[in-house]
Amino acid sequence: MTGTGRSRASRPPKDALHELRLAQQRLKWLFSEAPVGILFLDLVGTVIDCNGALLKLLGVSRDEVVGRAFVDRIAREDCDDVADQLSKVVMGTMRAARLESVRVPGPGARELSASLYVSRLEDDGEVTGLIVHFMDATESRDLEVQFIQAQKMHAVGQLAGGIAHDFNNLLTAMLGFCDLLLTRHDTGDPSFDDIVQIRRNAIRATNLVRQLLAFSRKQTLKPVVLDVGEALSDLSNMLGRLLGANIELRLEHGRDLGLIRVDPGQFDQVIINLAVNARDAMPGGGTLAIRTSRTVVDKPVQRGAEVMAPGAYVLIEVTDTGVGIPKEVIGNIFEPFFSTKEVGAGTGLGLSTVYGIVRQTEGFVFVDSAPGQGAAFSIYLPSFPDETTTDGDLLPAAAEAAARSTATGDLAGAGTVLLVEDEEAVRVFAARALRGKGYRVLEAANGECALDVISGGDETIDLIVSDIVMPGMDGQTLVRLVRQELTKVKIILMSGYAEDGLAGDHEGDPSIRFLPKPFTLAELAGSVKEVMEG
Repeated sequence: MTGTGRSRASRPPKDALHELRLAQQRLKWLFSEAPVGILFLDLVGTVIDCNGALLKLLGVSRDEVVGRAFVDRIAREDCDDVADQLSKVVMGTMRAARLESVRVPGPGARELSASLYVSRLEDDGEVTGLIVHFMDATESRDLEVQFIQAQKMHAVGQLAGGIAHDFNNLLTAMLGFCDLLLTRHDTGDPSFDDIVQIRRNAIRATNLVRQLLAFSRKQTLKPVVLDVGEALSDLSNMLGRLLGANIELRLEHGRDLGLIRVDPGQFDQVIINLAVNARDAMPGGGTLAIRTSRTVVDKPVQRGAEVMAPGAYVLIEVTDTGVGIPKEVIGNIFEPFFSTKEVGAGTGLGLSTVYGIVRQTEGFVFVDSAPGQGAAFSIYLPSFPDETTTDGDLLPAAAEAAARSTATGDLAGAGTVLLVEDEEAVRVFAARALRGKGYRVLEAANGECALDVISGGDETIDLIVSDIVMPGMDGQTLVRLVRQELTKVKIILMSGYAEDGLAGDHEGDPSIRFLPKPFTLAELAGSVKEVMEG
């Protein structure tokens, strides 16, 4: 388009508008019907004319563009750079300029990202104006931002999950050896209180690890179908105590919300974490409002890097009147260990836990905030159809509690157990714990060693307790190979996070029990006894 104003015939005195009209007459189809926005500028940057594609893109009328400075349509942050590039093209420093990711106010509150290509209109070598091709790059920018954010969150999640997995092994050993020590020290022993304190701190550490697993979406969830209104009402007394007397709690429930399918404990954790954050943002008092409603999303909705799929959702809005969140940090608040509080005032895991739990529940969480205007967190959880609700959906937790009731009684048992665990401290504790309960225990440091123990021994193995993630042969592969020969052997698989749970070939197999780490002596012995007794 550089030469749209060029003329080979004699012309009246050169005039930018005159040249423009001639160019438009010759190439009307290329200007008016172009799929990209086109503007003609005079030498000082005023818009002389533009096509319909540009007006549609910006959501404005012709009068709002023509006769005005082009840079007035550019976001303030990019104005100087665009003006500088236009000047260089006019002055001949460069014949044309390409500007990527220029921010432009679009329809409503939407901000567009545009690619601009600026070139000169010339007549017999003399510059008469500029032509600007305006291409909408918003979608590609959003996809790029979404991809980068997804990569970032995935990488951080992988790191968090890996750290949590390793810590769970360490905590399993710490809790286990504390339990073994407590079996030899009663309350009158001088060491008893010290051991109890070590154990309590190890349990506190397991809660931090659980938060890391929540963010990385690798924790074990036990979802049930519940009414969100009833769940929040049950939680209101605890929230009132957490918030204190100077913060007013308001609960406003919509009608016909429907049900949601979540882990009740994790759902409570989400609301509590948001309430605690709101309390800290209102040191002088204020109001925390929790509102529920039912909403239907007809088409995909993109908010930042997240794309919410169409469907029916239960919306929970948690709004405070606190200090708000600065724009420069609002994009980082769901990252683990990121905190706007003073050093030592928090772990930086509260909102990352919220994000992880909601996403693992197939929901979405968004935040709107500005300094001095409080913060509003919107949680969208998929609505669970009423007609598919069964007693089994509503009460799996009760069923599990009944299944584990034997663990509260006598934990002694008999039989031969093959313990497969690559972490030596965990293996030593678990072997001593099971031997102390009456079992004969064979040990193996990995899957290959376990196969050697099985093939090299004559005694019957009643139960295999194996870690899932191990160097070389993993627990899943070991079970698959062992079951070819020992078809009736019972199995307990252990892991530091749920992603390694009963996935793959063994998913849904009722003959295999999953034991998440960290576990205590009682939990290990109770699980073994339950499985051994069928």
